[in-house]
Amino acid sequence: MTNKVTTAMVLAAGLGTRMRPLTDRMPKPLVPLKGKPLIDHVLDRLAVGGITRAVVNVHHFADQIEAHLAGRKKPGITISDERAAVLDTGGAVVKALPLLGSGPFLIHNSDSIWVDGIGSNIARLVRAFDPEHMDSLMLLALGATSIGYDGHGDFLMAPDGLLARRGERGEAPFAFTGVSIAHPRLFKDAPKGKFSLNLLWNRAIERGRLYGMRLDGVWMHVGTPQAVDDAESWMNRAVSA
Repeated sequence: MTNKVTTAMVLAAGLGTRMRPLTDRMPKPLVPLKGKPLIDHVLDRLAVGGITRAVVNVHHFADQIEAHLAGRKKPGITISDERAAVLDTGGAVVKALPLLGSGPFLIHNSDSIWVDGIGSNIARLVRAFDPEHMDSLMLLALGATSIGYDGHGDFLMAPDGLLARRGERGEAPFAFTGVSIAHPRLFKDAPKGKFSLNLLWNRAIERGRLYGMRLDGVWMHVGTPQAVDDAESWMNRAVSA
């Protein structure tokens, strides 16, 4: 099934507290990885995957992000201004819904980095999205083979891709990469103001409409200055291998 998902929401408004001191003078999306800001890694990957327009929300050092993105054409940029208040992931998307259009769209954290295997994972995710059966399709990575990830996993995935939470004390093989496709129906009866997307994903699980797809490649959890160094070291070794 082919779906024309050509718009993305890039979440770039966070305070980046775990990335301090790098984020004392710049927003986390502008922290460089191998000489290129994190958000440019994301936007370049989106463009390769067929995304033509990206809505980017801004709050922390918003002027810096707007200046950096000014004039970018691929993908084209629309700013969702959250200077007045941080809305968390769910509130940010709800605020931006009028800018995202009426069809399914991609949601991408501005610090999610990976090295693709064969082909574009973004394009694979778009091809795999089935709006008749899915409210959201998540891109997942095996935690054990990811760089910089030391969590207990986020989801259990059935053979058909249907997802379940790991539970508070359990372990799960799959970590959420911060990338998903959402159908606008996911946001029906969503709260107003600040809230996390986790609330809506839990509702989708209850309806049997939250699905996952495994990333082909190596995902990097870039959340701290040390994680940036670790990711750069791994990428340098991969290139020289």
